[in-house]
Amino acid sequence: MSAVRGWCPTAWRPMAAGDGLLVRVRPQLGRLDRNQMLGLCAAAVRYGNGQIDVTNRANLQIRGATDSSWEALVAALVDLALVDPDPQREARRAILVAPNWQTGDDTYRIATELEARLAELPELPGKVGFAIDAGAAPILTTAPADFRIERAATGRLILRAEGREPGVAIALGKEVDALIALAQWFVATGGAEAGRMARHAAPLSDWAAGDDRPAPPGAPLAPGRHPLGAAQPLPFGRIDADTFIAMLATSPASAVRTTPWRLLLIEGATHIPAPDPLAATDACVGAPACPQASVATRDLAARLAPFVAGHLHVSGCAKGCARAAPASVVLTGRDGRYDLAFDARAGAPPARAGLEVRQILDHFGAA
Repeated sequence: MSAVRGWCPTAWRPMAAGDGLLVRVRPQLGRLDRNQMLGLCAAAVRYGNGQIDVTNRANLQIRGATDSSWEALVAALVDLALVDPDPQREARRAILVAPNWQTGDDTYRIATELEARLAELPELPGKVGFAIDAGAAPILTTAPADFRIERAATGRLILRAEGREPGVAIALGKEVDALIALAQWFVATGGAEAGRMARHAAPLSDWAAGDDRPAPPGAPLAPGRHPLGAAQPLPFGRIDADTFIAMLATSPASAVRTTPWRLLLIEGATHIPAPDPLAATDACVGAPACPQASVATRDLAARLAPFVAGHLHVSGCAKGCARAAPASVVLTGRDGRYDLAFDARAGAPPARAGLEVRQILDHFGAA
């Protein structure tokens, strides 16, 4: 398989990285039961390099598969009901679900119906996705999505197109009808050429152009105790499969929910995780694991984090895959060196350019 870059990989369309093929898994409702999680970890060890990422869309990404192993990996995931056997249907399953849902609530109801009606969606660009965030206050506002169901300040549910702050109130039970209609409008008005809803300049149809603003956002999940169990932080959003298997073997956990915040919500867990020293640090996988990165990232981020006030982002290239939002300190790889910027996104014009690691450590007193 050739190393085509720049898309969001799926299970049926893996993407080549420096450490092998990336195979992405989109669990239904962002939840894996215990058997599914153990099975996924075993498959990651057998068919990949045993490393599993949690993405900012709350997907799981198995790393290190090969041209000769990825089809067997996908077959194992299909058997676990973690991947749809129909590649076209799997490609449409870009649904981000607020992880604190309860069975029968609005988030659960809408996300379950959308999963059942995927065949009604048009063909969308690979990066386009949905956020179902229908709790008392939206918590996914900083996670990437193009079409959102959220709670309005009025208490009603609204449909909101990314890039438009107001949304339109939707009648109870008609939320998925509206989502599908807006996706169809997006394609019919040339949205596929724009690639993302936020970049699509066409005016919304009258029915979709409401004036209901979302409720003030709620706090995202934080590491520690949770009503459903415990939220386990993952440094840089990665976990080793063997480590996780060992942890589950001694835990009463009944299921795992994925989140877009480098956390796993472990249902039924009683162990409270220690604070994450890298909680305010983002770093992509960097070189050599990513062919687009020109610098290593995570070792530098770990060394630098204790000396940075605010959020730190170390990016292997200007794409900024690990963090879309600005960070207090951002280092961007360019031609084997680092550009330094403040209160900026990856790739922003630097305050200092072309730095080596030693210069960066000296600048922050971390040498």
